[in-house]
Amino acid sequence: MERVTPTTLSGRYVRLEPLEMRHAAGLFNVGRESSIWEWLALDALSTQGDAERYIQEALSAAAGGAEIPFAAIDLASGAVAGTTRFLEIRPPDRALEIGWSWYGVAYQRTALNTEAKLLLLTHAFDVWGAQRVQFKTDARNVRSRRAIERLGAKPEGILRRHSIIRKNGNPRDSAYYSIIREEWDAVRIRLQALLPSE
Repeated sequence: MERVTPTTLSGRYVRLEPLEMRHAAGLFNVGRESSIWEWLALDALSTQGDAERYIQEALSAAAGGAEIPFAAIDLASGAVAGTTRFLEIRPPDRALEIGWSWYGVAYQRTALNTEAKLLLLTHAFDVWGAQRVQFKTDARNVRSRRAIERLGAKPEGILRRHSIIRKNGNPRDSAYYSIIREEWDAVRIRLQALLPSE
């Protein structure tokens, strides 16, 4: 897997562009719904300052090269729809994770969200030559687990007490899923079929 660098990924419904501080107002606007944060490690974005801190933490994590955060832009309106990122990037192992994905309520379960995953997976497998892309979520988050399974990712198991939830200090069990290179063609066809026809 070649050295990974930030890039912009564009489709019919969404543009994924490297996350920058200029996205703070848009992220704050879509990130105020408390339901978005029920299973995430952080509290809802109550102020634009919260959004700025979220972005700063993402950029700090990206500085070491193991993460690439994106702002998801709704092409129909030009508005920030949410955010996602590549993380746990391990070029020697040709492996990485797609995660920290959250979208405003209006964008959840839409073509924008599906296409964002298709763009990320296409870039990981076809451009970077990944052999494995993983996903993880709180084991109790049934909705997220169903969404990951809908992509065609295979369940790998649950890591018990895998992490501590920062906002309340409680332990979290994490459910892991993956797509490997041999499965990618079928997953691509599946995701393309889920998108509206032109």
